[in-house]
Amino acid sequence: MSPLDVQFTAPDAPPSEDGRPPLADAYLRHRAWLTALLVRRYGPDEAADIAQDTWLRIHRYIPPAPIRSPRSLLARIALNLAANRLRKTARETATDPGHDDLAGQVIDQSQEQAVFFEQMLLALPPKLRDVFALSHVMGLTYREIAQLRGISVKAVEKRMTQAIARCADMVRG
Repeated sequence: MSPLDVQFTAPDAPPSEDGRPPLADAYLRHRAWLTALLVRRYGPDEAADIAQDTWLRIHRYIPPAPIRSPRSLLARIALNLAANRLRKTARETATDPGHDDLAGQVIDQSQEQAVFFEQMLLALPPKLRDVFALSHVMGLTYREIAQLRGISVKAVEKRMTQAIARCADMVRG
């Protein structure tokens, strides 16, 4: 019987003698292998973070059946976490005002531009204007805006994306 075919714990198995959850022993046994896999795919910095997230995730995981292949399960958990991180990073980059073309421009403080900015802001629907102003004028983060307005961060992201798109259309003309 190879180490990959070893049956580990049943779903209702108690923690090990030292109090670790059922998958912790498997993680500790295969940590070097998992880290090497992650380093090859994502580089050393990301790999360390993903491995740590995997360690945290397995503490909450109760397998639905005995584990036949702990390496496969650990790799699947780690790769799912990595995919989630990449999606989140892509979403934040796509909607982050710091990455927008408008944010990189040096703004002349002329009165004409101030008037245009005010007109552009007033042309936005109230919900979009509110989120846009809180972010670009007040400098609040999406999380702070969400808490302040009692909406989700996703709603803030969506509104900000719509507001930036409308502002870009107004700038173009």
